[in-house]
Amino acid sequence: MIDIRTIRENPEYARASQRARRANEGLIDEILAADEKRRSSLQAFENLRAEQKNLSRTIGKASAEERPQILQRAKEMSKEVKDLENAANAAADEFNTAMRQLPNLIGENVPEGGEDDYEVLKHVGTPRDFAAAGFTPRDHLDIAEGIDAVDMERGTKVSGSRFYYLKGIGARLELALLTAAVDQAEKYGFTMLTTPTLVNPDIMGGTGFLGAHADEIYYLPADDLYLTGTSEVALAGYHKDEIIDLSAGPRRYTGWSTCYRREAGSYGKDTRGIIRVHQFNKVEMFSYCAPAEAAAEHERLLAWEEEMIAKAELPYRVINTAAGDLGDSAAKKYDCEAWLPTQNRYMEITSTSNCTTFQARRLNIRYRTAEGNTAVAATLNGTLATTRWLVAMLENHQQADGSLYVPVALRPYLGGKELIEPVEKGPSA
Repeated sequence: MIDIRTIRENPEYARASQRARRANEGLIDEILAADEKRRSSLQAFENLRAEQKNLSRTIGKASAEERPQILQRAKEMSKEVKDLENAANAAADEFNTAMRQLPNLIGENVPEGGEDDYEVLKHVGTPRDFAAAGFTPRDHLDIAEGIDAVDMERGTKVSGSRFYYLKGIGARLELALLTAAVDQAEKYGFTMLTTPTLVNPDIMGGTGFLGAHADEIYYLPADDLYLTGTSEVALAGYHKDEIIDLSAGPRRYTGWSTCYRREAGSYGKDTRGIIRVHQFNKVEMFSYCAPAEAAAEHERLLAWEEEMIAKAELPYRVINTAAGDLGDSAAKKYDCEAWLPTQNRYMEITSTSNCTTFQARRLNIRYRTAEGNTAVAATLNGTLATTRWLVAMLENHQQADGSLYVPVALRPYLGGKELIEPVEKGPSA
């Protein structure tokens, strides 16, 4: 949620943010009108309540002749005060509803537009020349099935489309990747948490995930709980309604969790293999910091993501995501996209978002300033490794004979294995 004072003082800034997102610019005027109604309704209620209290003080001093008239007026005023209180509460609800529709205000240097209007910041590494190596690359599913690392057919049989089993070396490779990510995070001072994957509406809404993309989320109505699509949600809720100590700098956590996404609206997109699935595992970085430190912390999260991608030895690019492709809570987002040779395109494998004070204001997370006052904290998040990385690793590190090269940094997690050989599968495999 945005501080209403920001909108009052600079409504054009808020309108410009909405225009850049290709969102409803008129929402700003609706919010300002609701804010004015809320404040005037509250003032009217408080004025009459003060008058009521003053009237009550006169009853004991009134003469016998005056008292019946004062009591009658007090009775009438009691109803009027109650009516004004109800009106003030209704106006506050109307204001809060309007405010919760407003996404975060975009940060500096965020491109305007939608999904295709991103800005490429840099390329790192060179896509492999498979023609020079003398063979045509096969897609990740072919390679995965060749080394017996995945079973899509049985995943579909058990759970439906876009579910799968990672098996054998596939499960071990995912575990190696995620463990390497946790080791790196701990090296930089992150505290590891295994997080709940079911959260209540207050937490899910507080993080900004119940807006435009609410249809992506699995909901369990019998329990009034949501399955999380990222541990960011539980990590953001960890310090709800707390005043946290940031005197030593940002407080950083890394969450290891299974994630669930309905992938609503993505019918027909990346349905082969494990690119766009309903369940996957992820290691997520999350940081609480003072708002003045958020931009610098965002750059640090990006650098740590890039360090992890280097360990996977993948060619990639970094993009500055356009405003219309940001989630509601993000003011700015960087994506790292790995090269996918069989599709001749880049595919997102990590992202990091600066959510400024948007989530913390909703979740009432504050810190104490050097002057001893309390202020709303900033929150940031960034993916450090996820199951989707296997797609890029399988395609970029495949060999002509169907074997798979293991990146040097991951070998200690796989018993020193340098190459994963294809498997001859029998009829019952």
